[in-house]
Amino acid sequence: MQTVTLIIDKRRELSTKYKKLLENKTNVVLVSKSLISAIKTIQELEPDLIIISDSNEGELSDYCKQIRALTYNMRPIIVATSKSAEFNDKIKVLESGADDFISEPVNSEEFTMRMKAHLRREYETNMDNKRLIPGENYSIRALKRIIKQKFPWASLLISVENFKNYKETYTELASDKLLQTYSAIIQSSLSENDYFGCLSENEFLVITDSLKAEKIANFLVFAFDSVASKFYSPQDNKRGYMLMQGDEIAGQRSNFVHTTIGIITNEFTRYRDTTQLLTALRQINRLADLPSKSNFLIERPRIAAENAIDTKEYNNKILIYEKDKALSLLLTTILNLQGYDTNVIKNRTDLYVNYSNPAVIIIDAGTIEKLEGLELCKNIKQSEEFNKSKLIVTSIIHDKELILSSGADLYLPKPYEISSLIKWVDALIKELNN
Repeated sequence: MQTVTLIIDKRRELSTKYKKLLENKTNVVLVSKSLISAIKTIQELEPDLIIISDSNEGELSDYCKQIRALTYNMRPIIVATSKSAEFNDKIKVLESGADDFISEPVNSEEFTMRMKAHLRREYETNMDNKRLIPGENYSIRALKRIIKQKFPWASLLISVENFKNYKETYTELASDKLLQTYSAIIQSSLSENDYFGCLSENEFLVITDSLKAEKIANFLVFAFDSVASKFYSPQDNKRGYMLMQGDEIAGQRSNFVHTTIGIITNEFTRYRDTTQLLTALRQINRLADLPSKSNFLIERPRIAAENAIDTKEYNNKILIYEKDKALSLLLTTILNLQGYDTNVIKNRTDLYVNYSNPAVIIIDAGTIEKLEGLELCKNIKQSEEFNKSKLIVTSIIHDKELILSSGADLYLPKPYEISSLIKWVDALIKELNN
C-alpha cells in the first residue's frame, strides 16, 4: 500500500521542493496551504506523516496540538519545520505533540532520510509480529483510502475457517505455523502494488486490481487445499476430521480447516465509508463459506425490487430422535422453555416428510444390537436437505470414534447433564447462525 504524506505549508516554493523530495511510487504527497483546508484530507485519508511549517500565522505548537486532537484515533507522525533554531521553541513544539522538529534551511538528503525513517517506523509499529504483515488498524486505513479512488479495485477478505478448533486441538504453535504458511502463499500471489494485511487472527485482507482478484482467489483455494493436510496428525488425516481434546470440548467432531474468500469491487457499488465496505466484505465472505470445503465468491450485479431487503431468518429449530419417551418429553419441555422451536420425530420418514433444515438434531444412537440412530445420522449427513444441520448423538455406547465417524458433530455419552446438553445446543445454534 502507498503511504500518504501531507504537507501543510503556505510557501509555494518550499512545499513544492519537499513534495519532489518525498514523492515516489510508494509514497503519495499532498500539499495544503492551511490547517483548515487540510482537515478534510486528514479525515478521509488518515496520512501516515504530516509535515507542518510555521509559515502560517499563529503558534506552531498550537497547530501541533490541533492536529493531534484531530488524529487521536490514528496517531500519525507529526514533523514540525521552522525558521527558528531556538532550544525553547523546539521543546515547546515537541511537548505539544510533534514527533520531530526540523530547523530550516535543511539539507535535502538529511530531510529525505529522516522522513523515510519516520514512515518506516510508522509501518513497523502497525506490523503484526507473527505474520510480519500490517495489522488491523493499518488494514482499515488502507480500505479507507481506496473508497475515494475512481480506478477499478477489488478487495478480498480471506479467512481460515474452523481455526479456533484447530488451535485448541493442535496448540497455538501449530496454528501460528499454519497462518505463517498461508500468509507466505498469499504473498507469493501478489505484486508489489497490491496491499496485504490482516483484520483479525484468522482473517487476511488483500487490495488489488479488479481484473486479478478472481485469479488470485482461485489460486489460493487450490494452494491452501494442497498443503492443508500437512498440518494434521496421521490419525486425523485417516479419520477425515479433527477429534477435539480437552475437558470442555472432548467428544466434539470438527471439520478440517479450509479457506473462504469473499471479493467485492467498486465496479457495481460506490461505498460511503469503511463500515459499509467491511460489512459487504464480511457478508460475501459468509455466503462463500461451505461446511468443509475451500471456496471463493465474487460480488456480481444484483437485480432486486426497489427498497428490497434481504434478511436472514434466525434458525432455532431443534429435532429430537429419542426412544426413551420420558427423556424425550423432558428434553422437549426444557428446550421449549429455553425459547427453542423443538419437535420430536419417531422415525426416518417423519424426519423427511415434516421438517427441513433444522439447526440442531439430537439423536439417540440406539442399542448395541441395533444402532439405528447411527444409520439415521449417516443418512442425514448425506442429504442435501440437512447439510447445514448440526448433529448431536447421545449414546450408552462409549465409543467416541464410532459415533463421530457416522457424521455426528458432537458425541455426548449417556447419562449426561441436561445443563451440558443445553450449553452445547446454544453453542451450535449460535455457530450455525453466524
